[in-house]
Amino acid sequence: FGTTLFFSQRKGGRFFCQAGSFYEESAERVLMKYTTLGKTGLRVSVVGLGGIPIQRTDVEGTRKVIDACIETGINYIDTARGYTVSEEYLGAVLEGRREKFVIATKTMSRDYAGMKADIETSLRNLRTNYIDLYQIHNPSKAEFEQVLAEGGALEGLMEAKEEGKIGHIGFTTHSLELFEEALELDWVETIMFPYNIVENQGVELIKKCKEKNIGFIVMKPLAGGAIEDGDLALRFICANTDISVVIPGMASVEEVEKNIKASADPAPLSEEELAKMEEVRKTLGNNFCRRCNYCAPCTKGINISGVFLMQGYLDRYGLEDWARSRYDGFAVKASACI
Repeated sequence: FGTTLFFSQRKGGRFFCQAGSFYEESAERVLMKYTTLGKTGLRVSVVGLGGIPIQRTDVEGTRKVIDACIETGINYIDTARGYTVSEEYLGAVLEGRREKFVIATKTMSRDYAGMKADIETSLRNLRTNYIDLYQIHNPSKAEFEQVLAEGGALEGLMEAKEEGKIGHIGFTTHSLELFEEALELDWVETIMFPYNIVENQGVELIKKCKEKNIGFIVMKPLAGGAIEDGDLALRFICANTDISVVIPGMASVEEVEKNIKASADPAPLSEEELAKMEEVRKTLGNNFCRRCNYCAPCTKGINISGVFLMQGYLDRYGLEDWARSRYDGFAVKASACI
C-alpha cells in the first residue's frame, strides 16, 4: 500500500490489519501496532523508546535495549539534547542499523544560532546525516514568541529542513494554552504533551490533533513514575485511538518487553481496570503536581513545578546526578519557601 512496515525479526509471524492499523503477530502474541505520525507520513510503532532513562545505563546497556526494540518491533526513538549522554549512547549503538528507526530529538535553544548549533551536535551524537523529527522543547510563552520571531529557532529549523538535515518539525509543551496555539501553526507536524490516567486535561486538543492530521506524541505516560502500575497506564493510553505514539522511558530489556506486552493487549478495558484507574486518580489526588503552574508566580521566585519535576527524576527515575545538577542551577531553591 505504499508504506513501509517495520517489523520484528521473529520468524513465522504474519501481518493483519484491524481498524486501519497494522499489526504483526507471532505464534505467541501480537508484537506491535503501527500507525502514521500525522502529516509527517512516517510509519511508527505505537510504543516508542523514551530516552531519558538511557542516562542510567551505559553503551552496552543501551545496545541491549535497542536490540530488544528491533526484536519486538519498536521503531520510534525519542531523545533530547538535554538528556546528557542519551543521544551519544543511542548514536553509538544505532550505527549500521539507523534505517530501522525513526529518530526524534529536541532542544531548548530558542534562537537561530543556538538551534543550528544544537542540530549539528545532535547529528554528531546520533552518528547520522539526518534526523527524522526535531522538536522545540517545552518553551514558555515568552520563549515561544522568541522562537517564532526574526532570528528565532524556527528559522534554524526551517533552514535545516531545506538542507535535508531534519525531516520534520515538532513541538513539545506542558501548557494547554501553547498546545492550542501550536494547533493553528502550519509548520507544526507533531505535538508532544502529557497524557495519562491522572492527566487528561488535553484530551479535547488531542482529538483536534487527529482532525488536523498532526501527530500526537504521549509524554509522561506514567506521570513521571507517579503511576506505579505501568501495564494499566499503557492500556489506558493505547485505548485512545487519537494518539500516534507513546514514549515510556526504558533502560532495560525487561522494561521493553513489559511495555510491549501491556500495549499490545487488544482486549477492551475491563470494569476492574476502570475501577483501578479511578483508585489511582483518588490516590494521587491534589498531592500530584501536574505542572499546570497555577501556583505561579511564587512570591519568593521559586520554580515550584520545576522543583517537583527534579524531585521526580531523583525519586522515581533514579537520575540523581542529573536531577541534582539541574536543581543546583535554579536561581532560588525550595528552602526559600515561607
